[in-house]
Amino acid sequence: MISIRRARPADAAAIGLVHVTAWRSAYPGILPDAYLARLSPVRHAAQYEASIRAGLGVHVAVASGPDLPPGQDAPRGSLVVGFVTVGPARRRAGVVAPAEGEIETLYVLDDWRDRGVGRRLMRAAATRLAADGCASAFVWVLRDNPNRWFYAHLGGRPAAESTIQVGGEPVVQTAYVWSPIDKLTQATSATL
Repeated sequence: MISIRRARPADAAAIGLVHVTAWRSAYPGILPDAYLARLSPVRHAAQYEASIRAGLGVHVAVASGPDLPPGQDAPRGSLVVGFVTVGPARRRAGVVAPAEGEIETLYVLDDWRDRGVGRRLMRAAATRLAADGCASAFVWVLRDNPNRWFYAHLGGRPAAESTIQVGGEPVVQTAYVWSPIDKLTQATSATL
C-alpha cells in the first residue's frame, strides 16, 4: 500500500536520501558530476527536518505491506519513496513569481514511478496550497529535466524561464503554472 501523509520530523533522513538519490538519477549530464557526487543526504535531512518542524508543507509517499520489495529492511515496516514540499512563492532577486503558491520540490524514487505516486503528491500539494489561500501554483523545472513532461501532462503551462547557478554552472529552468489552482486539483483527480 502506498499512502500520502504529512511528513514528520522522523521522516527527514529518508526524505534527504530520496532527494539525493533522485538528483543523482535525473541530472547526470545536466548538472556537474562533482556537484552531484557532493550531495549529502544528511545535510538535506537537516534542512527538511527544520521545514517540517516549522510547519511548512511537506508530504511524503510511504510504501508499506505488500508494496515493499521482498527483503526490504524498512523502519517500522514502511519506506518513504517520494515527497513534495510547498509554500507561498519564494522571492528571488530579479525573478517575478508566476503564481501565488510554489511547489518547491517533488521527488520520487525511480522504482516507484509510474504508480501514480507523483500525481498523488501533486494533489496533496495543490490541496495544501489551496487551504493556505493560494489561488494559483507553479513549479520550477530544469529545462533539460527528462521528466518535465509530467508537469505538462498535469496541465501545467510553461509561463516563465530563468537561469540559476547549480554547482557553479548556469542552468535554465522553466516555470509550469496552474491558474487557477483548481486546474491542478482536477488534473490530479482525473488521473488517480
